[in-house]
Amino acid sequence: MPSSVADANERAIYSLICSEDGVRARDVARRLGIDRTTVNRYLYASPFVRDLCYRDDAYLWYGLIGQTVPHHGLGEFCGWYGTVGEFLAQDRDAWLGELKRGCARIGRNLNDTRGLFHSFLDTHDAMASLFSDLRQLGAPDPTSWELCFELRIRRARHVRIYADVLLLVPPAPAPADAPAGASAHPAPARPGYAFSLEFKMKDAIDQAEVDQAAKYVPYLEVVLGPTYNVVAALVLTSARDLYTHARISRSTAEVSVASGDMLFNVLDEYLGFLS
Repeated sequence: MPSSVADANERAIYSLICSEDGVRARDVARRLGIDRTTVNRYLYASPFVRDLCYRDDAYLWYGLIGQTVPHHGLGEFCGWYGTVGEFLAQDRDAWLGELKRGCARIGRNLNDTRGLFHSFLDTHDAMASLFSDLRQLGAPDPTSWELCFELRIRRARHVRIYADVLLLVPPAPAPADAPAGASAHPAPARPGYAFSLEFKMKDAIDQAEVDQAAKYVPYLEVVLGPTYNVVAALVLTSARDLYTHARISRSTAEVSVASGDMLFNVLDEYLGFLS
């Protein structure tokens, strides 16, 4: 896994563009304190800007995926996109039909020779069980959380991001009685979390699949911006009572590994609702 896929300037420029509804290069330079020449170089050479931003005829720059809540545009890169509440309200077969249509729209191969549709339903059932577990365990209400199935970001040759499931838990707002600081936007009480989940219908840990689960984390960190921490996990739906961590190859970093019935532990490790 690369330690960094974008330097600080690239991240800041990309994040500002994706947080605004149109911004000019000179305003990017002014607001970030970066000279105009450097900004222009990134605007036309940055892989993230080239693939996931555009400039209109008025010289305003826009991001295709907003760093907002909700993340406007994210659904254009997913087989299924909505809130957890919408997912839970949808019939299982209707969800599968919508997922298939969405996958066809984004160019996701739908060859079912090796049981692809069965794996879709297996993932659906694991996520439905997760939200049932969260409700019983007194976790924060997930109804408004964003949920993506079959995320595929690959508009051009520079940026590639895949995820079986992406679950976006928004930042917790700062308390109403928090002391006023220098910023008009106080830091949230808790950062947002993006859980990137790799699903396998297996019961044993495979190192290649651990590495695959972690592969796109650095790219998602750039796309989602500084207010979200990206957490990768490998979900083994044929296992039971499994929750552990596995080291990524050639790294000291680890990935959470959980069976479907223990997936709530991945969220609890960061949201702390069981403590």
